[in-house]
Amino acid sequence: MFDDGAPVAMLSEVMSRGHQERLGPMVREAMAAAGYAFAELDRIAVTVGPGSFTGLRIGIAFAKGLALAADTPVVGIGTLAALAAGDDAPGRRTAVIEAGRGGVWLQRFDGEAPLGPPLNILLEDADLATAGRLVGPAASRLAAPGQAALDLAAPLAVAIAALAAAAEPAPPQPLYLRPPDARPKAR
Repeated sequence: MFDDGAPVAMLSEVMSRGHQERLGPMVREAMAAAGYAFAELDRIAVTVGPGSFTGLRIGIAFAKGLALAADTPVVGIGTLAALAAGDDAPGRRTAVIEAGRGGVWLQRFDGEAPLGPPLNILLEDADLATAGRLVGPAASRLAAPGQAALDLAAPLAVAIAALAAAAEPAPPQPLYLRPPDARPKAR
């Protein structure tokens, strides 16, 4: 929770399972810690991906439901843009997330300005050595020798809040850069 760009209350938990059960209580706890009522929110921000298929669906559905209940606009923020915004070093950077199957999700930035769209690309084709500073969950492991890197396990709340404050509210849509792993059973 942020007020005029300053953090008022933040909660974060690293979880591998149980997000849908824990998300509501965490939001309630953050609101109580901040001393705000839901009616006082002026916007709700949610990351829209790329990320795990289920995680995106849970987060976006929760944000939309909360926005509807609080009669508050919601804004979707790209995960790669939020990672890049969490790095305050000047110059070019590439936000990168390992995507499994030998691939990475990446997006290149000059400061906070995107230099192209988010991509799903094989790691061997990503040319990360010339990508400027790497930012993301495994940035230092993916960096070439001597390449600057900033490991961020997830986007920083302050970066998401800053991007959300500058964005026009609109119904968030998930950014899927590849199809889901799950497939319907053949009949």
